[in-house]
Amino acid sequence: MPRYEFRCRECIAVGATPTFEVDRPMAAASDPATCPSGHADTVKLLSTVALGGRAGGSAPAPAMAPAGGGGCCGGGCCGG
Repeated sequence: MPRYEFRCRECIAVGATPTFEVDRPMAAASDPATCPSGHADTVKLLSTVALGGRAGGSAPAPAMAPAGGGGCCGGGCCGG
């Protein structure tokens, strides 16, 4: 189940921990959330996800198509 992060504006004002997470189905992603302290003035934060290829190294460069010819098979049977 996806986890969504919210920030409470009232908790920011009083110096409490302003962010909290809520687990809910994607169908309820845009529903409002009440903070653990009971405040309703919350905003959903935009979270970013970093996906990596291989651990500890960089991914190899993608293979390039051959130069020249076109078409679906490099110009051999397509009249190119």
